[in-house]
Amino acid sequence: MGRGRAKAKQTKVARRLKYSGPDTDLERLEAELSGKPEEPPVEEDPYEDDPYAKYIESDEE
Repeated sequence: MGRGRAKAKQTKVARRLKYSGPDTDLERLEAELSGKPEEPPVEEDPYEDDPYAKYIESDEE
């Protein structure tokens, strides 16, 4: 088997593992297959649900 065929098979297996679960993200799969660039993940505030976050001193202040 040539390198191109081996890589294609590995990609196929990786996609099957990645998207075969019960929580398949079909939009992400469509973007990957169509070659669209992936959007960067949105950074979340680590203190969003922390009730004591208001007592943390920020370096910005």
